[in-house]
Amino acid sequence: MIKITDKIYDVGTLPEPGTLPKQMHAWTIREERFGEPITSFKEEIVNVPRARHGEVVIANISAGVNYNGVWAALGKPKNVIAGNGSYDDDKEDFHICGSECAGIVYEVGEGVTNLKAGDYVIAGGAQFDENCELVKSGGDPVCSPTYRVWGYESNWGAFAQFSRVKAYQCMKKPEHLSWNEAAVLMATGMPVYKMLTHWKGNQIKKGDVVLIFGGSGGLGSMAIQLAKYFEAIPVAVVSTEEKGAYCMELGAKGYLNRKNYNHWGRLHNYLDPKVEKKWLISAMKFKKDIWRIVGAKHSPDIVVEHPGADTIPTSLFVCEAGGMVVTCGATSSYRADFDLRYLWLYQKRLQGSHSSSPEQYDEFYDVIVKSGIKPHIDKIMPWDKLPEAHQMLHEGKTVLGKLAISIVPQI
Repeated sequence: MIKITDKIYDVGTLPEPGTLPKQMHAWTIREERFGEPITSFKEEIVNVPRARHGEVVIANISAGVNYNGVWAALGKPKNVIAGNGSYDDDKEDFHICGSECAGIVYEVGEGVTNLKAGDYVIAGGAQFDENCELVKSGGDPVCSPTYRVWGYESNWGAFAQFSRVKAYQCMKKPEHLSWNEAAVLMATGMPVYKMLTHWKGNQIKKGDVVLIFGGSGGLGSMAIQLAKYFEAIPVAVVSTEEKGAYCMELGAKGYLNRKNYNHWGRLHNYLDPKVEKKWLISAMKFKKDIWRIVGAKHSPDIVVEHPGADTIPTSLFVCEAGGMVVTCGATSSYRADFDLRYLWLYQKRLQGSHSSSPEQYDEFYDVIVKSGIKPHIDKIMPWDKLPEAHQMLHEGKTVLGKLAISIVPQI
């Protein structure tokens, strides 16, 4: 039986095992503060959530920073306060972000058999209702109408001393990863693993050329390592020579600096032959530079996409016949357009990919443990710098790899 105490623990300290405080420190967002992350996030004292059926409460040791925290702070494209209470939580007028963490299980709810108090775990962001008919019939939980991203759509995320998560979100912390490395593993690592391995007919294989946009970021740095593990040929797209050199250190065969090309963006006035010709000259130069890196006229079998509007036209143009452009986001804009001829004439595939299922968690976990792959961290930032970390992402400041927030640094 867990003991509940009125004591509020300082950030960086932990209650003794078997004890849970009534209240905790947390970084919250409220609707009246929507705007720049540096001012939208505020530290408050809030109640500690309790574990319900199928859930556990985790004491967070470290948490990962992702772009959905920026969106939550801005209040767009989704108002997280308006949706608060829609996903199996009581409605609150505050929201706690954070969609990945590493921590220690403190409370175990009824029906949980795979975890116990004291376990070291990592938690990913995928949540869904296990009683959903689609899920019970064996369908992909990501396609369930109950699916949501913990810490973005549902409340009680990782930017607090304690979090409430579904037991199926958790995996045992890999021993070769530090707390900070474990905390930043899931939000980018798991999606890119799914992008590379899940889509039948276009799963990654030995010798495939894999073009990776944003190669130096959290998703890109993991994509390079995973492609290398599967004996494919990773080629990164970056915005600086420094980022390119970083990608080479991770195992990229080569890199392309996107600033050397002038065809990015939506296809405005593309039906004008002069405009189309100008676009094709730059896009073809980009394609030939991929061939130069690979050492053969072998275009990308898989293009790992997430910028969206700025890059989709190019991705479909350079993709190998029968290859796949797989996207998990739209950081430049979700309103994209492209020339359909390159899609249908060469039987290419444009595939959306989002998050993952518990089964894919297990597959990814096995690969990480077997390979020894580690997520690359640009900066480990203290608790009080959490708003600044999100502001860095919002302003597009150089981040090589991931940002981690150390909550209990001495463990």
